[in-house]
Amino acid sequence: MARLLLNFRHVPDDEILEVRELLDEQGIAYYETKPSLWMVSFGGIWLQDEAQADEAVALMADYQRRRKERADEEYEELRRSGNLETVPGRYRRNPAKFLLAVVGIGAVLYFMAYPFLAL
Repeated sequence: MARLLLNFRHVPDDEILEVRELLDEQGIAYYETKPSLWMVSFGGIWLQDEAQADEAVALMADYQRRRKERADEEYEELRRSGNLETVPGRYRRNPAKFLLAVVGIGAVLYFMAYPFLAL
């Protein structure tokens, strides 16, 4: 039976690529599921062989430890150099998406309240 190794929710593309490369290097069989259109499922990397699960989990733990150390070093480097900027939010990076969300919320509220306003 297949086993989920990595859920793609909140996982950056470079990490997904590195995990694929790691599994390919170690000869661990896997397959991917893509995110659904409505984001009900975020997709993930699944192991095909349950017998390789312990090895894959150990590899992931080591990979994540090394990635954290690398991220901590990069953060400290940025902090020391004074180039540390705050990461903008999802809607701040894409104002059109924010405006569309506000219009959508307003439309839903209007149609919900309309029957009561027409009394």
